[in-house]
Amino acid sequence: MKGNWGRKFGGVLTAGLLACLLAAGGAWAAGSKGGSATRVIDGELYVKASLVPDVIKEVSPSVVAIIGKPADEKNASRFALSHGTGVVVKSDGWIVTNAHVVQNMERIVVVTADGKEYSGSRKQVDAASDLALVKINAKGLKTAKLAAAPLKVEVGETVIAIGTPVSFSLRNTATVGVISGMNRSVSSDYNLLQTDAAINPGNSGGPLVNLKGEVVGINSMKFVDVDIDSMGFAIPADTVRYVLEHFDKYGKVKRASLGLELEESWSAVVGLPTEEPMTVLSTTSQNARKIGIAAGDQLYAVNGKQVSTIVELNELLKAFLPGQTVSVTLLSDGDLVTRKLVLSEYAAH
Repeated sequence: MKGNWGRKFGGVLTAGLLACLLAAGGAWAAGSKGGSATRVIDGELYVKASLVPDVIKEVSPSVVAIIGKPADEKNASRFALSHGTGVVVKSDGWIVTNAHVVQNMERIVVVTADGKEYSGSRKQVDAASDLALVKINAKGLKTAKLAAAPLKVEVGETVIAIGTPVSFSLRNTATVGVISGMNRSVSSDYNLLQTDAAINPGNSGGPLVNLKGEVVGINSMKFVDVDIDSMGFAIPADTVRYVLEHFDKYGKVKRASLGLELEESWSAVVGLPTEEPMTVLSTTSQNARKIGIAAGDQLYAVNGKQVSTIVELNELLKAFLPGQTVSVTLLSDGDLVTRKLVLSEYAAH
């Protein structure tokens, strides 16, 4: 058989599906750009391999490489450099990357996909989300398209990572894999996407792209061990949107906080499914003390939504600003009570 086709469904097609396919054009129906195409051959449905090269070609002009001298290595060799990746989010030179790529970097140099070099400056850094903005003096850059919020991805969905792995000379390297898992909390304040697309040192800050050419995540970390393979993680696009919108409006992330130091249950810490509450270790805001929250209280829900982990709470609080009021449900002195709490502003450590 000619062409790169793989059988999707053997033998039997429902009459309705076959009729729809034939109505769509008889022999085949094309999917969306960067997606797939289908063809009926001898009563069997075949799906053409997605055009991964087209997606890479479309997105790569929006991906930049970032290199600079680590601030703590001023007296080291001139070859003591650190590097990472970034994504153009505004055509006049605004680039999103990981906070850990640039927060301690000096003399930042940004290289665009066409090989042009620009001096970069750090504008905003948010360590809690591991996101930062870098600015270069450029115009007419091609911007990446962030996937819409709320993010809709599926485990098993094909994704492409583009970045600058291992060596700066390897910039705009592309690797292909799938979404391996969602809502992962791995040494992070927010949920992460898990992927088996190869992510290596230097990929940090680069895009994880779906087959529509949309950025579904910003690559951030991976597990490294001789017994571990293909476990990378990316910051989901909806968290990226949240941070960028705050950068644009306030110059920083105005992150809401309950004003409580909380401890997760043992089950939550080890990753077991749980509905156990978190325990209040201390109150860190006057607002929390004012309504009588004390150490030893147990937090069950915020605005009627159950929260059992710090990440779940952080995800919920993305919808609020400091100064707004939420209801908190706690077990206090043996009684289950609901109180109104004015949110504080999160103080970064």
